[in-house]
Amino acid sequence: MNSPHLSPDAARNRIIIRTWLGVVVLAIVALVIVGGATRLTDSGLSITQWKPIHGVVPPLTQADWEEELELYRQIPEYQQINKGMSLSEFKTIYWWEWAHRLLARGVGLIFAVPLLVFWVSGRIERPLKLPLVIILALGGLQGVIGWWMVSSGLVDRVDVSQYRLATHLTLACIIVAAIIWVSRGLVRYSSDKPPSDHSVLVAGVLAMMVLLQIYLGGLVAGLDAGLAYNTWPLMDGTLVPPNLFVIEPWWLNLFENAKTVQFTHRVFGYVLWFCVLIHMVSSMAQAPGSTHARRALVLFVLVSLQAGIGIVTLLLQVPVFWALVHQAMALVVLAFAVAHWRALRGSYHPTGIAIEQFRV
Repeated sequence: MNSPHLSPDAARNRIIIRTWLGVVVLAIVALVIVGGATRLTDSGLSITQWKPIHGVVPPLTQADWEEELELYRQIPEYQQINKGMSLSEFKTIYWWEWAHRLLARGVGLIFAVPLLVFWVSGRIERPLKLPLVIILALGGLQGVIGWWMVSSGLVDRVDVSQYRLATHLTLACIIVAAIIWVSRGLVRYSSDKPPSDHSVLVAGVLAMMVLLQIYLGGLVAGLDAGLAYNTWPLMDGTLVPPNLFVIEPWWLNLFENAKTVQFTHRVFGYVLWFCVLIHMVSSMAQAPGSTHARRALVLFVLVSLQAGIGIVTLLLQVPVFWALVHQAMALVVLAFAVAHWRALRGSYHPTGIAIEQFRV
C-alpha cells in the first residue's frame, strides 16, 4: 500500500521500480542456480580467458572449438583429471560456463539499462539514487570477483579456491539482499508495532546469520565437503566427529578441512534454526496475530524447509537437482529474512513514506 502523501505519478513510478527490481532478483536467482550447476558439473574452468565483451560470442567453427579445447588442455584440471577429453565432452562443460557468463552479462544489462532510463526520465526518487548506484557497482565488482575465482584454478590447482567461490556466492547474495531492502522500502509498512524493542535488532542479526550460513555453504561446495560423511544426525558415527582440528594453525580447519567445514555448516544451521524458533515464539507471544508474528512464523517454516532440503541433499550424496534446490532455497530464506527485517524497522513509522527510512 502506498503512502497517502504520494502523488499518483509517484505511486505508479514506485510500482514500476519495484517490478523492475523484482525481475532483477529473479534473474540473479537464475544466475546463482546456473552457477551452482556449473560448479556441480565441474564446468567452471572450461573457459580459460576473461573476455567481458568478445566472450559473448561462443565458438562458431570447428577451428574455434579446437582452439578453446587447446587452451583448456594447458590447465591442471585437464592434465590431471580430464586428460584425453573429447571435443564433444568438452562442449558439454563449455556450454555450462558460457551460459553462466552470458546470464551474468544479461543481469548487468537488465539492471543498468532500466536504471539509466528511469534516471533520465525522472522516475527515480532522490534517496533511491545512491543505493541503486551502489548496487550497480557491486554488480561490476561481482564480475571481477568471478574471474578472480576462475583464475585461481588455472595454474596450480585442479579446481577454484573455496575462499573465492564462497566470496563470489556471498556477494551475489549481498546484492540480492540490497535489492530486497531497497524494494521493500517503496511500500507502506504495517501499522502493527514490532513485538518488542529488540525485534528489529534480532531480525537484523538473523538476516546476517542466514548470510553467514550461505558463506559456510559456499566453503562446503568449494571443498566438495558434502560428498563425504553422508549421514545424519551423526557424522562419522558420532555427534562430534574426531580430527576436526588436525591442520595447524587450528583456525585453518574452519576453511580448509572438509570435515570441519561440513561440521561447522551443520552446527551453525542448528544454531540458526533455534534462533529463528525463539524469534517466532517470542513474536507470537508478545504480539499475537500481528503481521510481524506471522512473518516470523513464515521465516521459521522457510528455515525448517531449507534444513530439511539440506539433509536430503546430504543423505543422497549431493545429486545435482537437490543441491540446486538447496542453493535456490537459501536465496529465498535470505530474501524473506531481509524483507522481514526491513518491515520491522519501518514499522516504527507506519504512516510515513517508506523511502524516508533509508538511513540506518
